[in-house]
Amino acid sequence: MPVEAKVGPSILNADLSDLAQESQNLLNNGADYLHLDVMDGHFVPNLTFGHTLVKCLRNKIKKAHFETHMMVSRPQQWIEPMADAGVNLYTFHIEPVMDEVNDVCRKVRESGMKVGLALKPGTDVTVVQKYVDSADLILVMTVEPGFGGQSFMSNMMPKVEWLRENYPNLDIEVDGGVGPKTIEACAKAGANMIVSGTAVIQAPNQRDVINLLKSSVQKYTNKACTHAN
Repeated sequence: MPVEAKVGPSILNADLSDLAQESQNLLNNGADYLHLDVMDGHFVPNLTFGHTLVKCLRNKIKKAHFETHMMVSRPQQWIEPMADAGVNLYTFHIEPVMDEVNDVCRKVRESGMKVGLALKPGTDVTVVQKYVDSADLILVMTVEPGFGGQSFMSNMMPKVEWLRENYPNLDIEVDGGVGPKTIEACAKAGANMIVSGTAVIQAPNQRDVINLLKSSVQKYTNKACTHAN
């Protein structure tokens, strides 16, 4: 069964004072899910928002798929609050909890959420071999986590290629500097879940950009499916 192409705009670049409406607009324009960047000011130097805001957003947007990208030093601390806030997919960085990844995965799953594992650019992709059976998704960061608007790191694409080659049915997400100019590289490498911030949020026509990103991925997933047959 081929993986599905999905686009999840990062709302970090949206107008946070009108987040519910901005998020709804993205969904109306074809977004498959919302990517919520949670930063603690410790694992990364920036500070964004926490479970209380996510819960408020869930109260306004009942049915959308929420992914929280937990750029935090203690991901286990926020599992229950985020589950209570209505998060569907809890993606956390393995770097600060390298010896506890399987335990954190188990707790996330027990809370009713799906599990995502995120890798910083400097982290070797092969470390996920120990944990991939516990995960629903692997996120390959294509910028250093912590700030929006950074340039896409094309040298991360071999990580995506390695994951797709070794785990053909895995959801592989890319995040950072992804937009119309860089989507081809991501799609060709094998990413099927696309996080895009500025390129979608600030686009004159969000629907057109979302459609372009998704169709680029579908082109390569369809090719992979054809070759498999």
